[in-house]
Amino acid sequence: MASLVDQNRERRARHRSARSQETPPDDDQTGPAGSTERDHLIADDLPDIVDIVMDMGRRPEAPPAEAQAPSPSLPAAAREIERLPDHLEKLADRARDYVEAASSANTRRAYASDWKHFSSWCRRQGFLATPPDPQVVGLYITALASGSSAGTNSGDKKAVSTIERRLSSLTWNFAQRGQPLDRKDRHIATVMAGIRNKHASPPRQKEAILPEDLIAMLETIDRGTLRGMRDRAMLLLGFAGGLRRSEIVGLDVGREQTEDSSGWVEILDKGMLVTLRGKTGWREVEVGRGSSDTTCPVVALETWLKFGRIAHGPLFRRVTGQGKKVGAERLNDQEVARLVKRTALAAGVRGDLPESKRGKLFAGHSLRSGLASSAEVDERYVQKQLGHTSAEMTRKYQRRRDRFRVNLTKASGL
Repeated sequence: MASLVDQNRERRARHRSARSQETPPDDDQTGPAGSTERDHLIADDLPDIVDIVMDMGRRPEAPPAEAQAPSPSLPAAAREIERLPDHLEKLADRARDYVEAASSANTRRAYASDWKHFSSWCRRQGFLATPPDPQVVGLYITALASGSSAGTNSGDKKAVSTIERRLSSLTWNFAQRGQPLDRKDRHIATVMAGIRNKHASPPRQKEAILPEDLIAMLETIDRGTLRGMRDRAMLLLGFAGGLRRSEIVGLDVGREQTEDSSGWVEILDKGMLVTLRGKTGWREVEVGRGSSDTTCPVVALETWLKFGRIAHGPLFRRVTGQGKKVGAERLNDQEVARLVKRTALAAGVRGDLPESKRGKLFAGHSLRSGLASSAEVDERYVQKQLGHTSAEMTRKYQRRRDRFRVNLTKASGL
C-alpha cells in the first residue's frame, strides 16, 4: 500500500510539473496554492478519482485550424460508394437517400450544429476534435455543465438533457468517421453520472390543451377562410388522434403519394383511419366522428379537402395569394407549434398566469397530452392511440390541472 501511495504522489507531481509547463500564463487557475498533509492523505485514499482529474487536465499541442474536420454529411461507407464506376452512380444516389432517411431532418440539423459547437470548442482550447479522446469529451461536457467561460461563448450552463443530446451527437458523428467513441470510458461515464446527480431537474412539460380549451381556441379562427379551415382541421385531428406535430404535417391524402410522407388518411362512415409511420414503426389510429359538426375532426378535414381542392399529395399545405390559393408544398412541423401557441394565447388559456409565462407553456405536444389527460377511458386505449409501448410513458402525458381530482386521503378514510 505504501508503494502505491508513493507511486500516486510521484505521478501527481509529474502531472503538476507538466501542467505548469503546458498551461498558458493567462489561463485561470483554480484551487489552493499549496496543500496540507491531510489533503495528501485524502487524495491518496482516492487514487482513481485523482488520476481522472489529473488525466483530464493534460492538453495536447494546439492543432492547425485545417485539422478540424466538418460534420460528415454521409457515413464513411457512403463516401466510398462515391468512387464506384459510372454505371453504379444511380445506386450510389439511392444509398445516399437511404442514409438521409435513417434520421429525420431535424435530427440531422441538430447533429451538425452540435458537432460544429464541439469543433469550435476544441479549437479554442487547443484540442484535436478527431480522433475521439474520452478525456477531451469529458472536459467538454464538464464545461457545458459548469457554464465556464471555456464551455460556451456566453458562459451559460446547459441543461442535462442538452448535454446528453450533444454527447449522442458526438457519438454519431464519430461513428460516421469510423472512429467510435467509448461512452463507457471513465472520463465520460463518471463525469456524466456526476452531472446528472448534481444538475438534473424535473422535466419541463408543455401545458395540456383540454377540450374546453380547444373549443375556445377554435372560436378564434375564421372558419370562412381557407387558412381557417386548414387550421381547424389541424387542431382537431392533432387532438383527437393524439398526434405529434411531425405526424400531422407528414400525412398524405392517400397511400404512397409522396416520398416524404409519414402516413395517410382514409375517411370512413364512422370516422377516419390514420396510418402512421412513427418512432415505433407503422401503426393505425382510429379517429371517430365527434358529437357535433363544429368540433368533429372528420368534418373539419372533409371541409378543408373540399374547399382547398386537395385530392392528392400532402394533406396540410401552405395557403398563399392573400389566403385565396392553396400551394403544393407541405407545411413545416413548426407551423403546428405556432398555431397551438397563437390560438391558445388568443383564447386566453391559462389566463391566470402572466403573459410572459403563458407563451412558454404551449406547443405541438399540448394537443397530444391534452387527449391523454382528458379521455375518460381505460388507459390501454389511450396508450394505443398515442403509440406508446408502455403505460408508464402514457401516464407522463396525463397532466390535469386538478391534481387532487382523485383524493386518496379521503378514499383511505381520513
